[in-house]
Amino acid sequence: MTNGDNEIAGTLTAQEVERYHHDGYLSPVQATTLKRAADLLAHYNAFKARGEAAADEVLRSKPHLVFPWLYDLVRDPAVTGPVSAILGPNLLAWGSSFFAKPAGDPGFVSWHQDANYWGLEPHEILTAWIAFSPSLRENGCMRVLPGSQAAALDHRDTFAKDNLLTRGQEISVDVDENRAVNITLESGEMSLHHVGIVHGSDPNTSDIPRIGFAIRYIASHVRQTGGRTTATLARGEDTHGHFDLEPRPQSEYDAASLVFRQTALARQHAVLFAGVDNPVAG
Repeated sequence: MTNGDNEIAGTLTAQEVERYHHDGYLSPVQATTLKRAADLLAHYNAFKARGEAAADEVLRSKPHLVFPWLYDLVRDPAVTGPVSAILGPNLLAWGSSFFAKPAGDPGFVSWHQDANYWGLEPHEILTAWIAFSPSLRENGCMRVLPGSQAAALDHRDTFAKDNLLTRGQEISVDVDENRAVNITLESGEMSLHHVGIVHGSDPNTSDIPRIGFAIRYIASHVRQTGGRTTATLARGEDTHGHFDLEPRPQSEYDAASLVFRQTALARQHAVLFAGVDNPVAG
């Protein structure tokens, strides 16, 4: 696969890989050109403008299964190259999601660790968070606690109003806000963060929308505990066959891709929300 319109040659230096492992995150990393980021944002805005009843739900979970332009981004070498430098040559994309905050939006993300909820082992997993629009402190950029990936913390589910997470999950200990680092990104840049790092974000108090696309990458030997789910082959080969592979959508939002996505999510939710009294599609 070639980069197409993306002219970024994705790679990391040895020093950047070392910094990621020490801090639990790396930012900023160039994911795409400014022009392509603008094109991606235009695709997103065009779909939102259609007014589909299920738009928010579709954008929240595995939207790359119904939009070819997102599926191709998930597999773009400029994105997977830096990820591969950390996780190895064979990558799967276990999930994807938009985290969008319109101007003045009260939505927030509570302090949490993804590893507590995804049921994936071992933790050779990271999120590539790609900025379709600038992500700034004032419009609710992601914040992380460097080094916090080293310890698993207790969590509680709040299902809190305006929390962008599926369960409103948050860690059960106080966070020293003075330790938090703001992950500010320009359009086309991405951050990479470890599945165990404590992270969150505040509401958008500005008139600048914040549109970010998160891709959950796993090394091909990672397993889903508690059941078999689906994933997209993002780079290299599927060397272990722990997941059923997801096809590229034939066209945008077509019936076949919508059905496949719903089936894939039903399987995933059956694992992720086992024993939860109030599951939320996510």
